[in-house]
Amino acid sequence: MTTTTDDAAASGDARRAELAAVTCTEELARLLAEQYARADVSLRELELRTQRAGGIRLARTTCSDMLAGRRFPKKAMMVAFLRACQVPEEEVPDWERAWARVKLSQVSATQVSATQVSATRVSVAQPAEADEVERPVPSPPGDAGDGGAAAGRDVRPVMARAFRVQKPTRRRVVLVAGPAAALGLVAVIGFTAFTGPRPPRTVADDGRAFTTGGSSRFSVTVDPAHTEIRLTRRLDAIIGGQTATITVDGALAGVWQPLPAEARGWREQSVMLPPALTRGHRRLTITNTFVSSEMDFNEFTYFVDQKVDGEWSRADTVDVGPYHPGSEAAHQYRITRQNWAGKRDLSYLE
Repeated sequence: MTTTTDDAAASGDARRAELAAVTCTEELARLLAEQYARADVSLRELELRTQRAGGIRLARTTCSDMLAGRRFPKKAMMVAFLRACQVPEEEVPDWERAWARVKLSQVSATQVSATQVSATRVSVAQPAEADEVERPVPSPPGDAGDGGAAAGRDVRPVMARAFRVQKPTRRRVVLVAGPAAALGLVAVIGFTAFTGPRPPRTVADDGRAFTTGGSSRFSVTVDPAHTEIRLTRRLDAIIGGQTATITVDGALAGVWQPLPAEARGWREQSVMLPPALTRGHRRLTITNTFVSSEMDFNEFTYFVDQKVDGEWSRADTVDVGPYHPGSEAAHQYRITRQNWAGKRDLSYLE
C-alpha cells in the first residue's frame, strides 16, 4: 500500500533528479514556474509573504520576468521566491546547486564568446628552481583515514618541502576554439600548471574537504603593484569531478574545473584571477563554493603567486589542515559542511 509519505518522498526524489539535470536559464525557469503553479497563489501574495518575512523584496515584475525566463535571478531572489512558495527547506540546497550550474554555464559562454579568436592560449609552467625549506608534518593522532596514520601504526615524522617560486619557465599550448569552448573557464581564465623541476616526489600534507552546500574561505596578502595573480590548489586526485566556484571579495573570479578521478596522489590545479578584481589590492578574500563532485572537494595547500615588474614570486601560502592552526588563523580560514580532515602522505602523479 502506498502512503502519503511514500508519495512525498518519490516526488522529492523526482524534483532532485530534475534539478540535477538543469543546465540553462530556460530549464530553471520551467521548474520555478512549476513551483509557482503548485503554490497556487498570486504574485501579489508572494510579494507580501517576502515582505512579512523581512527578507529580500520580491517585486511582481521581477518575479514575472524570472518565471518567463526573461531574467536570470540572483540566488537570494530565487531562494526568497521558493520559500514564499513554501518549498521544503531541505530542497533549497538542490535549487542552489542548479542555480550555480546555470551561472557557471553563463560565465563560460560569455568568456568564450568574448575571445572571438580561432585559438586560445593557455600558459603552462612549473616552479623554477627555488630554495627549499624542510618542515615536519606530524602524523595526526587517531587518523585512520585511507592514506593517513592507521591506529596502532608506528608512524615517523615525514619531511615535506615548501617551495618559494621564482621566475617560471613557460611553454605555450594552443587550443582551437571548439575545445576551448568545451573547456570553458579553464581555457579562458587561464589554467596554469608548472613545468620545469618537479616538486618533491613525495609530500606529507594535511588538509580538509567539504561537500554539498559547503565552502571554504580565506584571506591572502599580495603586493598592490602586481599585474597578475595565480591561485594554485594542492589536491588529492583520487576524487573525480571536484568543481567549485571561486570568488574574490564576493565577485565571481573563476571556477575550479572538474578533473577525472585518478590513483591516489597529488595534483596541483591553478587559475589566473581576473586582474580587474585584484589590482591595487593588498588583501584578497577568496571563497571556494561547492558545485559538484563524485564525493567532496578537498584542499591541502593554496599557493598565491604574483607578477610584479614582470617577475613572478610567491606572495602567500595558505596551509590548510588540522595540524596547521597557525596558518589557518593567520589567513582567517573558515570551512562549512566539512566532511573530512586529516593527513595524506602521497606522491605527485606523472
